[in-house]
Amino acid sequence: MHAVRHWSVRHSRGLETCYRVFERALVALDPVWRQIGYARLERPVAAVERAAKGFLFDCRMCGQCVLSSTGMSCPMNCPKELRNGPCGGVRANGNCEVNPEMRCVWVEAVAGSARMREGGAALHVVQFAVDRRLAGRSSWLAVAREGHGADVESGHGRRKPRAKVGASRRAPEL
Repeated sequence: MHAVRHWSVRHSRGLETCYRVFERALVALDPVWRQIGYARLERPVAAVERAAKGFLFDCRMCGQCVLSSTGMSCPMNCPKELRNGPCGGVRANGNCEVNPEMRCVWVEAVAGSARMREGGAALHVVQFAVDRRLAGRSSWLAVAREGHGADVESGHGRRKPRAKVGASRRAPEL
């Protein structure tokens, strides 16, 4: 699995291009998805997504995919599941402090992002904490819903854009 995951990071530019085409198709098919019903599609689409992304990226199916922002290196593969950069314990050889045999996913993310269209700019976007309620759900269907202005959870309105690093953000109200 690690070999394919590293291949995906090395080929992040090509995978980014493929995903952009795929994303357009998902959004364009939103009327079809609505006709069938997103709830009915969730289980089969999540199974296909789990198989494809599991093979390519060792995906953990968090339901909030940020691969395009992390150089095709899934931050959920970090033993600490850090989504906004390395922990500070990265070893001199670029390996993880928790699992010394594993390359730090954030070292991989920087390398993968450098190959992508926007370079490392996407790494400077602050990612929200993982919403564990979405674990196992399809992020592909979420993209299709969001592409037509529907929020992932409620079905109403657009999700708020992510804040840039250094920008002030209020904590969400509970």
